Amino acid sequence: MYLLSNISNTITSDMGGWELFKNSLLPMVIGGIKYTIPLTLIAFILGLLLALVTAVMRLSSIRILRVPAAVYVSAIRGTPLLVQLFIIFYGLPTLNMTISPFPSAIIAFTLNVGAYASEIIRASIESIHKGQWEAGYTIGMTKNTVLRRIILPQAARVSVPPLSNTFISLVKDTSLASLILVAELFRKAQEIAARTYDFMLLYVEAALLYWIICLILSFVQGILERRCAVYC
Repeated sequence: MYLLSNISNTITSDMGGWELFKNSLLPMVIGGIKYTIPLTLIAFILGLLLALVTAVMRLSSIRILRVPAAVYVSAIRGTPLLVQLFIIFYGLPTLNMTISPFPSAIIAFTLNVGAYASEIIRASIESIHKGQWEAGYTIGMTKNTVLRRIILPQAARVSVPPLSNTFISLVKDTSLASLILVAELFRKAQEIAARTYDFMLLYVEAALLYWIICLILSFVQGILERRCAVYC
């Protein structure tokens, strides 16, 4: 009888866990669609623009442009992303600059992507043979024209794999936004776990959702790399 009771309790527990898994899936997916994906896309696009400007500044021969860009990259890469989030969301209000959670996350992730991606873009530009610059100059192009029409298109092909990895990493890093109250995927898992006390199940479920997203992005990354190899 004792053995039968244990088996019955185990089956009931498993069924309850499965119900919790199913019931919590939709809130997490909604959190991902409403916050995780938009946060990733906005921060990555803005971060790429910032990265391009920063990379060009770092390659400039003008010291007043090169030094601030180098300091920015060093400061962002030398401090944890979590600390940057806390400074923007919790620190700035002490200076009478209050920013709501989602914009705070966008600012922090944009600055972070901008610093790391700028190094990728800078290295990609520097990997292009100097003969490409000289060829542009011989047909009367200015430095900016050579950069825009000859160098950047070639550098873009080189930078696709590392920038794709940066994008995938950003998807996972958005889970840190839960610590500044952004209701993204992981925050939803935390809220449900706080009510049900089934932390293991819900955190594993959140991990599976992140894994699925990253698998899809890795598949897209492979397609982009193959197309760049053929057409770029």
